[in-house]
Amino acid sequence: MPKKTLFLNPPSFEGFDGGASSRWPSTREIESYWYPVWLCYPAGMLEGSRVLDAPPHGISIEQTVEIAKDYELLVLYTSSPGYNVDVKIAGMLKDANPKLEVAFVGPPVTIEPDKALNATKAIDFVVRREFDYQIANYAKGVPLDQIPSVSFRKNGENIHNPEGGQIENLDELPWVSKVYKRDLDFTRYNVPFLLNPYISMYTSRGCPAMCTFCLWPQTHSGHRWRLRSTDDVANECKYVLENFPGLREIFFDDDTFNYKKERTLELCAKLKKLNFTWSCTSRVTTDYETLKAMKDAGARLLIVGYESGDPQILKNIKKGATVEMAKRFTENCHKLGLIIHGDFIVGLPGETRQTIRNTIDYAKRLDVETIQVSIAHAYPGTEFYDYAKKNALVNIEMSDDQGHQLPNVIYPGILDEGEMVEWVERFYGEYYFRPKAAWRIVRKAIFDGKERKRLTKEAKEYLALRAKRKIYVADKKAEALTQARERA
Repeated sequence: MPKKTLFLNPPSFEGFDGGASSRWPSTREIESYWYPVWLCYPAGMLEGSRVLDAPPHGISIEQTVEIAKDYELLVLYTSSPGYNVDVKIAGMLKDANPKLEVAFVGPPVTIEPDKALNATKAIDFVVRREFDYQIANYAKGVPLDQIPSVSFRKNGENIHNPEGGQIENLDELPWVSKVYKRDLDFTRYNVPFLLNPYISMYTSRGCPAMCTFCLWPQTHSGHRWRLRSTDDVANECKYVLENFPGLREIFFDDDTFNYKKERTLELCAKLKKLNFTWSCTSRVTTDYETLKAMKDAGARLLIVGYESGDPQILKNIKKGATVEMAKRFTENCHKLGLIIHGDFIVGLPGETRQTIRNTIDYAKRLDVETIQVSIAHAYPGTEFYDYAKKNALVNIEMSDDQGHQLPNVIYPGILDEGEMVEWVERFYGEYYFRPKAAWRIVRKAIFDGKERKRLTKEAKEYLALRAKRKIYVADKKAEALTQARERA
């Protein structure tokens, strides 16, 4: 029998979705929970294992400690904002169960394994980048020194095994949906712009795009695009539709679902036969024919990273797309009846007050159904982080004491942290308080009782955060004024 293994997405900040497969580790403006997809692959390989996704299931640190007493191996998925809290939790788990071995996985320990091993005895070893087979093999008895991509201590020094190759045959991996069925309550997962409850899965790994700020391709899954067969994807979708009663949507959470036209068309032909609603990620380089095939196959919504409305900033971050492409793509989606959730970022290299103003005006012209505005975060391991560090721009914490984003990159004399937070609020305000955008929301609330309840809850959460952000901005302005007086 393999070691009894607990896969943990740990409790930390209230509402924090910072590990697992969340694309932007933070506490959201509105409570959201993504699936712990990465943990579910190796969990599906190990008999007697369990995935414990604490945040959406409301499991406390104390409850987690009790649960972990019954296990021999703990695999904890960590993130940069939540790392310090995660280390403390690991220490508590080992104090309560001294025989427990603890492995950390995720971007922070991939980038700085020595730092992790030297800082705490709570971590026994880390696995860098993809960790599916490494964890499964160790649990089945393979020694650490024979497992690629592992970092561990031996005779007082840190050993870093050579990198292993990426997994090429994704069809060999277990279906994460079977682990969801075994260990998770799928009704507890919600994302405001998806139809809830939903199920999330990948049809590929890696992303060929070279965006400088994007965390996952640079620290975990790589730029090499690897695909599941379209038959394997369709068969898992069929399983999901048959085994999750009340499900409203499947979400394909690939870094880029429709990167290659031929593959997308082939997959859509198979999904169409299953007759269900789904959503996915998308790049603005996708043409009309592909979008139409997606719509005909049941696609409802696309998550699209527009990032900025400034052409030079798009070049600075190596987006590989232009504002003109994005405009044409958006028009095509609207023509076909595809809904768009647009992602924008404030504070990327080259940002000024004017470029933010340009992006807000651009977003209003695009007029997509919903948006998310994030503060640019330079995560260790990304090209953006290297740029910011080289230019001495990284100098503050990533998040507040509740896990909400704070700027960790500022541009002295151009944009300070208080101003960036203020621009995020202005972006949301200008976008959603337009008559056209406001009516879209009001109309949902009027004609759909479930939507009315959801929107009321989200409005309360957002207004509470907005009030907190206003205090933060006011404090930063007062701090700047005091510093100016002292200099005078």
